[in-house]
Amino acid sequence: MEYIADILLVSGALGAGFYCFVLSRRLSRFNDLEGGVGGAVAVLSMQVDDLKKTLETAQNSASASEGSLKDLTSRADDVARRLEMLVASMHDLPSGGEKTNGAPVAKEPFFVRHNQFGGGK
Repeated sequence: MEYIADILLVSGALGAGFYCFVLSRRLSRFNDLEGGVGGAVAVLSMQVDDLKKTLETAQNSASASEGSLKDLTSRADDVARRLEMLVASMHDLPSGGEKTNGAPVAKEPFFVRHNQFGGGK
């Protein structure tokens, strides 16, 4: 009976050893940097680094654009104020029928015909 128990114990140990060997090979293939999950993790890590660099570049570009837009907005506000002043000063100009410096201002264009057959010649 002890002999059968020893045979079963040895066969169980051999089976466990074979199972550990198979698991070891699977785990090494799983963590392989060429084609396993280890490779996928390495590729994803590189992509994350590239995305970080791209994000930093985009942030720097956005901050530069923000400064430029602030400058342009302030200049546009100044120009708008000047235009408002010019439009307001247009109300001070004389209107259509008034005289300026003694000469009448015509409201509509007019045409003058000259006598071709006049008596001057």
